[in-house]
Amino acid sequence: MKKNIKIGVIGLGYVGLPVSVLFSNKYEVVGLDTNKNRVDALNQFNDLTLEISNYKLENALNTNLTITNIPNDLQSCNFYIITVPTPIFENKTPDLRPLESATKAVGKLLSIGDIVVYESTVYPGCTEEFCVPILEKESSLKFNQEFYCGYSPERINPGDKEHTIDKIVKVTSGSTDKIALFVDSVYNSIISAGTFKASSIRVAEAAKVIENAQRDINIAFVNELSMIFNKIKIDTTEVLEAASTKWNFLQFKPGLVGGHCIGVDPYYLASKAIKEGFNPEIILAGRKVNDGMGVFIADRISNILTSLGKDLSNCSALVLGVSFKENCPDFRNTKAVDLIKELQKNSISVDIYDPWVMPDLFKKEYSLDVYHELPSKKYDSIVLAVSHESFKDLDLNQLSKDSKTVIYDIKSFYNKEKITERL
Repeated sequence: MKKNIKIGVIGLGYVGLPVSVLFSNKYEVVGLDTNKNRVDALNQFNDLTLEISNYKLENALNTNLTITNIPNDLQSCNFYIITVPTPIFENKTPDLRPLESATKAVGKLLSIGDIVVYESTVYPGCTEEFCVPILEKESSLKFNQEFYCGYSPERINPGDKEHTIDKIVKVTSGSTDKIALFVDSVYNSIISAGTFKASSIRVAEAAKVIENAQRDINIAFVNELSMIFNKIKIDTTEVLEAASTKWNFLQFKPGLVGGHCIGVDPYYLASKAIKEGFNPEIILAGRKVNDGMGVFIADRISNILTSLGKDLSNCSALVLGVSFKENCPDFRNTKAVDLIKELQKNSISVDIYDPWVMPDLFKKEYSLDVYHELPSKKYDSIVLAVSHESFKDLDLNQLSKDSKTVIYDIKSFYNKEKITERL
């Protein structure tokens, strides 16, 4: 194996940038991103994802890290890590275009003995069935003879400053036994929590995709419970608190399930299952429930307003938070948008307040305006969609139009006495 490792990271988003910075503590690293604005900002020590501090980024760039938008700058690398996003199309099938593009770019750079490790979430078999043929074609090299592959699924949790990349056990794998050991040793050299070497690339791919499918299904279960308990007028949070006194009760809460992982990854596994002739009923049922929560909540708010004698066409709502999770600027695949659009469909005018989200980026993606500062208006309904820490100090009464203002708490964030209803 090559002794002098030089790492090339393709994709510098929520996954790739922390990977690059961590590896730069021990190795020479070149990070590539096709977004020139992103590259320029990072080279000025500014990470808009807020995953890496200015200080850490500056220190890395002044030592072992180079950031570029020019693929040929990675020519001297011999250990490539691909961390591009793997989204889905509108029909819920895998969109492998970013993965294909990154793989083509790396294929053009490969030399004999190089290793390509994928961290992007995919379906079992994708690395060897989809990516390897592209690498072979672009490089004119033979897989497992002249170049090799590995898979080490990302476990980044955006906004989480406790469970950082180095403190989470890293699953690794390789395309041969020897390569698997080498890939594992490279990751183990920078991951303080240690590594787990899977028996094959396909096992590592499957392990990643079921992590999020499992959470998705469990959340779908409690989301369905919340709909049932709403019908029979029982507070879901109180039910869960009572049930959780049993030692083996699993702690899940209802809510909007968006983001780049839980709301997407199950479709990757489902698509592979369907391709193999198997109908994954539980996985797709969970996705159907979770994808429908925005509509359910909007309709519930509308029904409460109507029951209070309010004309929906004259009603306004303030939605608090549109990132996909708390204390984080990441709004990829946020399900708060489903809620907002359904409220608008019900003739309710909607304002959005989120101090974490960049308004221009959000508008470009969803054609919706976001207030960075709290509006001075008063509303018929206030909807807590994301539990940003800063929302704890909001005076909900100051935002309320009258005593009939509906305060709907999706996250069970506020004291029960302060709200009208919670999910």
